[in-house]
Amino acid sequence: MLIRTIEKFLREHDMPATKFGRLATNDPRFVLDLRNGRMPRRRMEKRVEHFMNIFREQCDAR
Repeated sequence: MLIRTIEKFLREHDMPATKFGRLATNDPRFVLDLRNGRMPRRRMEKRVEHFMNIFREQCDAR
């Protein structure tokens, strides 16, 4: 489930949910909406997963 993956990512990177939403989807309420039951389309899921993968790669390169 996407929200579990995002919650884990937020803890690992000590990132606020609003910042994640803004960076990943241009929607600061994205994570809050997911927590409240929003079901994103597959395209949005892929976009968010891609963001997390790229972010991790950049953090590992530092």
